[in-house]
Amino acid sequence: MAKTYDYLFKLLLIGDSGVGKTCLLFRFSEDSFNTTFISTIGIDFKIRTIELDGKRVKLQIWFRTITTAYYRGAMGIMLVYDICNEKSFDNIKNWIRNIEEHASSDVEKMILGNKCDMTDRRQVSKDRGEKEKSNFIFSAGWKFHFLLLLVFLTSLHVFLLLSSLLSFSHYHSLL
Repeated sequence: MAKTYDYLFKLLLIGDSGVGKTCLLFRFSEDSFNTTFISTIGIDFKIRTIELDGKRVKLQIWFRTITTAYYRGAMGIMLVYDICNEKSFDNIKNWIRNIEEHASSDVEKMILGNKCDMTDRRQVSKDRGEKEKSNFIFSAGWKFHFLLLLVFLTSLHVFLLLSSLLSFSHYHSLL
């Protein structure tokens, strides 16, 4: 079967339970929004192919809850926290340590503050979120598909920029 894409990227969504990773995954991959999800057990992933800068990009979005084996071969990791749950933000340090231990040293990282549509329940201030140094920080809400799309497209633009500077044949062989 002929390849129907120019690039294949593996992206991971990680973070504490209940921060909204499943909602983000479904919102981006299927453009569906549901406020009730049961906690995911194990690994879930979705695939979406989009046109970006004249190239067909196939994006595998993996969502990790149990094993660190899925860090291998990832080109990008979105670390998700819930702005309404301060503990999920405090645990970013642990997730970053996991990334450093199990992912490639050149993996792109992005921190995503989720549920920004619930400002009345905010526990993590914008200033505190933005002080997390050396990472990109975005805020999104499940309901705001265009913001989520912007986050994913921004990460894809980073990958495409890197692919023009580096050979991604190594990554293609891993996926």
